[in-house]
Amino acid sequence: MHRRGGLARLGVEEHPDPVPGPGEVLIDVAASGVNFADVAVRLGLYASAREYVGWPITPGFEVSGRVSALGAGVSAPRPGDAVVAVTRFGGYASRVCVPREQTAPVPAGFGLHEAGGFPAVFLTAWYALRRMLHVEPGEMLLVHSAAGGVGCALLQLARAYGARAVGVVGATAKVETARAQGAETVIDAAREDRWEAARRAAPGGYDGVLDANGGASLRASYDLLAPGGRLVSYGFATLLKRGRDRVDPLRLAAGWLRQPRFDPLRMTNDNKSVLAFNLSYLFDRRELLSRAMDDLLALAAAGQVRPPPTAEVPLDEVAEAHRRLQSGTTVGKLVLVP
Repeated sequence: MHRRGGLARLGVEEHPDPVPGPGEVLIDVAASGVNFADVAVRLGLYASAREYVGWPITPGFEVSGRVSALGAGVSAPRPGDAVVAVTRFGGYASRVCVPREQTAPVPAGFGLHEAGGFPAVFLTAWYALRRMLHVEPGEMLLVHSAAGGVGCALLQLARAYGARAVGVVGATAKVETARAQGAETVIDAAREDRWEAARRAAPGGYDGVLDANGGASLRASYDLLAPGGRLVSYGFATLLKRGRDRVDPLRLAAGWLRQPRFDPLRMTNDNKSVLAFNLSYLFDRRELLSRAMDDLLALAAAGQVRPPPTAEVPLDEVAEAHRRLQSGTTVGKLVLVP
């Protein structure tokens, strides 16, 4: 992408193959994960994209593939090994170079294409549950967008850590996906008021609410917390109109005005917390990311983490992948295949 904007800004170009520098690994990409954050990058709304890359930019936070070459000082993984990797942008490509520390083996039970959608969503879910919520067995969680990529990962990890989860989905067709991923109860927002249903599902309130909607949803999510509960915000999907491939300035302004302002004194009196994070600012925390990946790989080896539903889209149809993601009709993950 040479400029921000609509789907027409996405285009595939030919460039020389990258060459791994010291400490880097060259990967022949089998699949590149597509995330809603990539849509925000395309629209020019992702701050870290401006800070770390600027224009032109290739989106993409995650890939799977096989190691093709090693830079100086790298002895493992070896050429031919199947790996996943996180990328701070640049993942929509047939070949990528990444620091060795950002690679890991393909998790047990994942095919090579399914693995392309693994790192970003499961690392996001791990960070939300382990670092933000410090989730404990038996705690009650509410997961918004429960049939999406991060939602599926949150439900699987919540179950693995012994927590209970209520999932919210926006369409009846997504109910079974959320249930299969680990939700005890699924709220179908297309058929019932999500907030009233959430209260019925947990009359005593929630120990944690995980909200990627942003906007006015945050206040309602906060109100559902039990004493000692924590609200985790990791996205602002409601600021973008579903199905529209351009930014609506009036909608953005209205969404900004509807953002709740949380008063620390009130939070102290309520005994509730509000937390937020953006994984793209954590790439320099390599020990943390390594610990997270080790935990996730161990859960996969134990059969407690498995691939969410995954759909493949050819790389040269990347605009179609973004269109489908913005339509709100997808479940699980979309991956681009070269």
